[in-house]
Amino acid sequence: MRSGTATNPGLELLPLSPAAAAGSFAFAFSLQGERSCSGEGMLLEFEAAFDLRRDVLPLLTLEGGQLREGNDISEKISETLHIVNVEQSGKIIFTWKGTRGYTYIGLYDPETKCNEVLYTFETDVRIISCSVNRERTLLAVSYLRPTKCDGVNEPLRPVSRCLTLLIEIHPVNNMKVLKAVDSCVRVQFLYPAEMHHFPESHLLLISEDRYIEQFHVSVVTEEGFRVLIQNPGQLPKDRVAEDFIWAQWDMLGQRLFYIIVKDSQPLLKCVQFYPDQNFNELMEMSLDIVLTDTELRELRLVNFGFDTYQDRSLNVHVFASKEGGLCLCYSWASDDAEVVYTVAFLHRGYSKTFAVEVTELESGLNKCVLFLDLDYYIAVYLPGQFLHLLNTRHPDLLCYHLFLTGEQARIDVLLQSPCVQAPLEGTLLDCCSGTLFTVRISRLHLLKLLQNSKLDCQRLAALHCALLYFENLMYSEAQVIQWISDSVSTCATFDPIQEFLVASLYRRIIPENGNLCKLLPPTSVPCWNMGIPGITCTTDIIALPVFKEKDIEGFWESLFSGLEYVNYAESCFHFKTLQRDWCKLITELNTEEKKSTLYHRNILDNAKMVLSHLRVQNSEQGMVPVFEEEVYQQKELIGLIMVRLKDHLTRHLPYLKKDKIDKIALDYVSKLLDLIVLILETAWRKYDLGSWDFCLAGKGSEHEFSVFHIMTCIVEATNGLCVPLPPGFQTLHTMLGIRCLPLHTLLHYVDNGVLQLTETCVTRLLKDLDNTGNNEKLKFSIVTRLPEAFCQKIYPVWDHPVSSSFIAREYVRRLLVKLTKRSLGRRCVSDRTLSVYLDFLPMNYLIRMLMDVEEQVRNPFEEDNVDVKFVEETALKQTTMLLRL
Repeated sequence: MRSGTATNPGLELLPLSPAAAAGSFAFAFSLQGERSCSGEGMLLEFEAAFDLRRDVLPLLTLEGGQLREGNDISEKISETLHIVNVEQSGKIIFTWKGTRGYTYIGLYDPETKCNEVLYTFETDVRIISCSVNRERTLLAVSYLRPTKCDGVNEPLRPVSRCLTLLIEIHPVNNMKVLKAVDSCVRVQFLYPAEMHHFPESHLLLISEDRYIEQFHVSVVTEEGFRVLIQNPGQLPKDRVAEDFIWAQWDMLGQRLFYIIVKDSQPLLKCVQFYPDQNFNELMEMSLDIVLTDTELRELRLVNFGFDTYQDRSLNVHVFASKEGGLCLCYSWASDDAEVVYTVAFLHRGYSKTFAVEVTELESGLNKCVLFLDLDYYIAVYLPGQFLHLLNTRHPDLLCYHLFLTGEQARIDVLLQSPCVQAPLEGTLLDCCSGTLFTVRISRLHLLKLLQNSKLDCQRLAALHCALLYFENLMYSEAQVIQWISDSVSTCATFDPIQEFLVASLYRRIIPENGNLCKLLPPTSVPCWNMGIPGITCTTDIIALPVFKEKDIEGFWESLFSGLEYVNYAESCFHFKTLQRDWCKLITELNTEEKKSTLYHRNILDNAKMVLSHLRVQNSEQGMVPVFEEEVYQQKELIGLIMVRLKDHLTRHLPYLKKDKIDKIALDYVSKLLDLIVLILETAWRKYDLGSWDFCLAGKGSEHEFSVFHIMTCIVEATNGLCVPLPPGFQTLHTMLGIRCLPLHTLLHYVDNGVLQLTETCVTRLLKDLDNTGNNEKLKFSIVTRLPEAFCQKIYPVWDHPVSSSFIAREYVRRLLVKLTKRSLGRRCVSDRTLSVYLDFLPMNYLIRMLMDVEEQVRNPFEEDNVDVKFVEETALKQTTMLLRL
């Protein structure tokens, strides 16, 4: 057997022809739209990032070592064209057999959309594994020889069934036989970080004899470009693992997970590889898995190359996220009518086992579920039966795991593809068709599900996913608010406004402060006691991972940090725990001595900090005509949340400086108030109210009533959650209520605390409406519900005998208080001429006395043009009214 390309020993880059790419869809699935397989009504979107029949096949024909288009042999080549490996960089290694029986190895670069030939075997071999190093100077290949020799005199003819080679390909030159054994061997180069480039490559060899070795390959450069293996006869190697029954390669994290059985107990271990030649076994944990004798005898390898011959009886996958999440998923093929699968959330210390009743499967399909990593979610899919999205970051409640059946769970791409694997996060490889898909959740379908679903569990899961999963948060927020506006009262088991506020606030804060993910609430739902139709769930406590190294960083540091919170159930801040403190604070505020305490002053100082921050942010006039005011009690609630949140963060993050904690708390409360304004502005824009200047006269329109209804729901949600309202919200809400509600309903809302009579609102009411008919009745009904201290502020703006009488009495009271009894007793009343002479001596005496006092003390109502003459006229009007003269 001779090796090497036929004419060109170098690496030939071939640009992808747009015409060829456009004409290759006939060989793949029926795609809808450009490079998309999403299909209408599918929750998961599939985009064909790479397709052998589209990106490679149109360019392949073999004649003199040249690659060019040719349709006459496309069908013959396509039968042997398949993907062998996907490297960490996303580059795809594929092989095919030419018309002369040669076997080729090619590489596709998704960034440049170019193909290149890595190596050519001038004979027919079955390649089972292949990997290329980052610098593309070395190629490792493992292939199987036919059982019967063809009689050709081959200088490297192996005596064993499987041959593993290490080949120099920059340019193609020497090769070294690493293994010549009867069992299959798979190869995988390690990929160090991008910033590290070493003159040494590291290669993993995974043998079906249940051991894994690491070879260290040093290279040298000759003649400026020739890369050669240094000391090929003495390649150092290390034994990484042995006696395992299952192994998985995590190419993104450069980690090896494997399972061994020790004293009849399955153990999951993890080895972390570093940019240099070092590797450490960092983690170990016992698994509560019962393995049969067949499963103990069979070896299962995951992500060590891809073919269609692997057995799927032991279906185990490990998914690690960059935020420190680690999940172990496993299921077994069963002939029963029930499919059972388990997802162990290792970063949370518990597992959930799900059981789903399935109907008769379509012909050619088995009951082996597919596990797919979508970062925030793990998708569990059984073709024709169900699609289950499990939330890996907040797995506690079932209502955040989206479970779909029937047409809602249909994925056309996977219906006829029994051989699919998930090599990378958010990718799916169909080994049969040679198509690599990128997979993501469809925002459009998810929002349709949110709008059309009749189940609260689906609505809550869809709402949570829309707010926390997608990149464009502003778009998701706008769509969710639109749904809330249309169906705010349709959810029986949760408040959609509360969930929107808490989940969206969590999404806004966490990206800037990753260490708060365990300390701030992602949801407003404390528990979910109801089941989900079609699925049963059992939760079990599992052993926590044991770390064997103390000096850890990156993913392992995040995982270790998250495990520290598993034992602290009360580490998360909850708004509803403020209810007791809030009620106690309101009671204390009714006593004057409590108002001056240091605790209360601290609350007010924190509230002023938030309100001043809001004024700076909202310096430009917004769409909604809110009023600049600080409402009593709302200001105290703002300050209370600030104080409690800072105490919470200080207790759990003692290493953070006070300034940092103050900033986090300020951002959190400010963004909470901003979200309430966002709901209001979206509703305002939806009903096209514009920048309309309010006038309380007249009846409200249908659109005004719709906005009022949404604002009422916001008030109920914030009261239940114990969070404050932004400045001006209550005034606007009450003014809309005056326009939209009949009087008896309006007063009922006021008496039950739904509408608050703010100073701005009552002042506008007394000024804008005249004193005739129903307007006077409305004013009297409102004024009688105001406390006396409130009346003193608003009576001066009401031109009415009732307000005049109150002002006159208050003027007399304040004027007389300024004089001591002693001075009053010695003072002689002068004989002054009154403005109106009356034959009522007490009245004359009072007026003369007040005139004398007015000369001695400052008029308390001087700015309001109130004096003794005003009192005299008011008294006469009152007397005239009482006597009906």
